[in-house]
Amino acid sequence: AGPNGGSIYIDGFSGGELPPKESIREIRINQNPFSPEYDRLGFGRIEIFTKPGTDKFRGSVGYNFANDKWNSRNAYAAEKAPFHLNELSGTLSGPINQHASFNLNLMREMNDNGNVINGVTLDPQTLTAAPSTGSFLSYLRRTAITPRVDYQLSTNNTLTLRYSYNRDDVRNAGVGSLNLVSRGYRNDSPSHTIDVTETAVIGASIVNETRFQYFRPTNTSQANSAGYAIQVLGAFNGGGNPVGHSTDTENSFEFQNYTSIFRGVHSWRFGVRLRDASETSVSPQNFGGTFTFSGGLAPQLDANNKPVLDAFGQQLLGDISSIESYRRTLLFEQSGFSAAQIRQLGGGATQFSINAGNPLISAGQFDLGVYVGDDWKVRPNLTLSLGLRYETQTNIHDWRDFAPRIGVAWAPGGGSGKSRPKSVIRAGFGMFYDRFGLGNTLTAERYNGIIQQQYIIANPDFFPTVPAVASLSGPVAPNTIQQISSTLRAPYLMQSAVGFERQLPLNTTIAITYANSHGLHLLRSEDINAPLPGTYVQTIPGSGVFPLGRPGQVFLMESAGLYNQNQLIVNVNTKVNQDLSLTGSYMYNRAMSNADGLGTFPANPYSMTGEYGPAATDMRHRVSFGGTITPKWGIRFNPMLTANSGPPFDITAGRDLYGDSLFNGRPGIAADSSKPGLIATQYGLLDPNPTPGERLLSRNFGRGPGQIMINMRVGMGL
Repeated sequence: AGPNGGSIYIDGFSGGELPPKESIREIRINQNPFSPEYDRLGFGRIEIFTKPGTDKFRGSVGYNFANDKWNSRNAYAAEKAPFHLNELSGTLSGPINQHASFNLNLMREMNDNGNVINGVTLDPQTLTAAPSTGSFLSYLRRTAITPRVDYQLSTNNTLTLRYSYNRDDVRNAGVGSLNLVSRGYRNDSPSHTIDVTETAVIGASIVNETRFQYFRPTNTSQANSAGYAIQVLGAFNGGGNPVGHSTDTENSFEFQNYTSIFRGVHSWRFGVRLRDASETSVSPQNFGGTFTFSGGLAPQLDANNKPVLDAFGQQLLGDISSIESYRRTLLFEQSGFSAAQIRQLGGGATQFSINAGNPLISAGQFDLGVYVGDDWKVRPNLTLSLGLRYETQTNIHDWRDFAPRIGVAWAPGGGSGKSRPKSVIRAGFGMFYDRFGLGNTLTAERYNGIIQQQYIIANPDFFPTVPAVASLSGPVAPNTIQQISSTLRAPYLMQSAVGFERQLPLNTTIAITYANSHGLHLLRSEDINAPLPGTYVQTIPGSGVFPLGRPGQVFLMESAGLYNQNQLIVNVNTKVNQDLSLTGSYMYNRAMSNADGLGTFPANPYSMTGEYGPAATDMRHRVSFGGTITPKWGIRFNPMLTANSGPPFDITAGRDLYGDSLFNGRPGIAADSSKPGLIATQYGLLDPNPTPGERLLSRNFGRGPGQIMINMRVGMGL
């Protein structure tokens, strides 16, 4: 896999919802990973094929029940989170007439799941900060209906029609981690998918496949609580959910025509794919406003909340947390202090943001992909695969996306008239492009400063009152704009791999693969109007000299990211006998990058120092072990154990250190242990207020905990 994970295809299409497991006929993983037919990364590709109809009537009914009895307690919750699952499924398949058959799948899932809240909040009476842990139930109701009809048009022509309706209705989504109960919302996402496939066998050596898909997903989100949102960085997120009442509808069309020609030692394959998508979105995101609190240097207070003075009568300063800043705000507001007095004592919100304007916007996008490839059997034990793919799309000015592919498979010792070889060596190289998503275009058009306006105000003294948007115009509240770089091009990865497969005694096979991925032009963002270095003063909102001559953030989407990944994958499979088969795998993975998507901004807008570090996908070790055990009476046991090391995470100071309205500035590594405000951590003494030239932590410097999961499934054949 690469920086965006794996890719899933359903009956050859890149869109659509996952089908119910009862309708799945076959799953292929990493099938011919360097084929030019594939647009996405070779390793990490998952192809799912659904079942056709049958010549006799067949049906099944399934019921799946689970609860939290065997679940372990979350380490961050005092009690085990509740969990309750009821899943009912059914299939029916059979003939319609002598030329047609059908397959019908139905599924209804009711899932009540406890989401763990793990934050720090204030006691409403004493305003004392204390850990806030617990679980809150969210409710998922999932419905899936999937009929399929296969029709034999003629001896050499087959038509397949498939319709899929899926709906996920989630109540109390968004609750958990630092999000309190008030941040919950309902998410309702029905979708309709129509697939049409016509397969024609032309003569003895040509097969043509024509596919068409229409995919229409709709998503509606409704916040449980109205009003402004509160973010107390690193402590809790409360207030209303900024999602408001949002709807999003997409219409996606995909057409494919693929031809295969088999002539002697050559297997030619060529084709074209056309995709068109349009999206209409109503998004009053953050129309209610968000207050953000962060810590910083502030006067030290005694037990009576009075400033502590030194021998010269000066206030002693110290670094306070975001929850302490929030506590002081509420405390001194209740005491009748003015906004200026509250801020002098370390209280007050750090930032207020609000959006306004027209929530409705629409956009469309078209992309094209063509390819040609040849699998050439040079010798009976040597196959060479050559291919070329070309892609392009609207909405970005990029016409250079040529993707060469090459692969080779060699079986040493194999050849004409010889026994089947026990070893195979495979190697390959390919370029894989990633399309610039339609959602990114919508974001840029929505926040162009005209359709919607984003206002960000530093040190707002009007908390908890949300001011009228009209009062925020002018130089006090500059508008935030998002743009797409005119030089943006499609990100791509160059992946190479070499693998060795060996048949061992006792029906055992082993496969060892080394894969290297080098990514260029990965997506990231930056503020191109951040205050020039040395001109911004944290205590003076809006201060600084701005490159564009006016205050206000301009967030530019650009393709300047770099990604490097090395993987070593070992798979072992053995079938001891007809009642016992085992499988195991191990993967070593090291991934480094300076971007994890468009949400990645450099900590310092004028320096890339420290940005190249572990990627979000950098989980070093992953082990899995499973099998199928059938002792007697048709009872089948399927144990599964998976374990992986922890992912990296970024350590930030939680403050706007550079005047770009972002809170992603990273702390310094303290050289002077006597400096006020230092924080002792497992990574050493960290300085949340680094001085110019001070060495800073690199991106994704932290490392989260590993994870172990054990699962056992028991089935019985009747």
